Amino acid sequence: MNKQIPSSLIAIVSDLVSSHETHASLDSLFMYAEASGEPPEGSKHVKAQEWLRHTNKVHPEPLAVLGKIICGYIEDPVMAADFKVSEWIAEHESVIKKRENVRKIEVVLARNGLQYRIGGLLTTGGMAPSKTLGELIKGREMPAIHREFDRAMETVTGKPREAVSAASNILESIFKIYIEDNNLRMPEKQDLQPVFKVVRADLGLDPGSVEDQDLQRIISGLFSIVDGIGALRTHAGSAHSEGRKGYKLEPRHARLAVNAAHTVATFVMETWDKKESAKSGHVGQS
Repeated sequence: MNKQIPSSLIAIVSDLVSSHETHASLDSLFMYAEASGEPPEGSKHVKAQEWLRHTNKVHPEPLAVLGKIICGYIEDPVMAADFKVSEWIAEHESVIKKRENVRKIEVVLARNGLQYRIGGLLTTGGMAPSKTLGELIKGREMPAIHREFDRAMETVTGKPREAVSAASNILESIFKIYIEDNNLRMPEKQDLQPVFKVVRADLGLDPGSVEDQDLQRIISGLFSIVDGIGALRTHAGSAHSEGRKGYKLEPRHARLAVNAAHTVATFVMETWDKKESAKSGHVGQS
């Protein structure tokens, strides 16, 4: 893929990141995405624009860079067009503006024959539209969700950081949609660990509530897995951050993380289904 980033996308993405990132987080995001060169001087908006323009000129795959930059925004369930705002919580103006910018990005992508796919992949033409990850989760389409993990696994060897990020994003989306669908209070910090804490409490995934000691150990292990995946994504994505020793993520590490995330996702979705069945009076056996 060597198609350049359209100038209209550069403008909108620059607006988005300059409004919602600090200088430090913008630098970290662009370095994680492997944007070309050093951070340009100037305001956040100027920095983002110049960095993307320079990437367009010298990077062999500028669209791959853009996909990683917008991934966290596009795949955040709160940014979805059909996101239902809680009746008792007023949305902050910045969240509304961010969602509007995400919609603009989707429109400009379509105008330029580009499609966004889970994990930060931008494809050009010839591919049928696919359901969003949020739609797959809400529809409990487990075979399709399994395929999303398969896609993450396909990038393990060549792009281990992207594989971990994609798997982590799938988990995070499942947890956030569970919180929304069950009218739970979204934590102020919406990283992987805080949203999982809300979900596990509501699903009754407390090791102390399980009589079998062997199962207690396994469920306790789920907590460590989620913490580890969240930390791995953060640390691997901050490999170029100032003052931090380079974090070398190997394919075997990424493969372990993706498989572990897949296991957690399957267990949470099955437990969610069991809870819904119980509500409907169709309780299955444990």
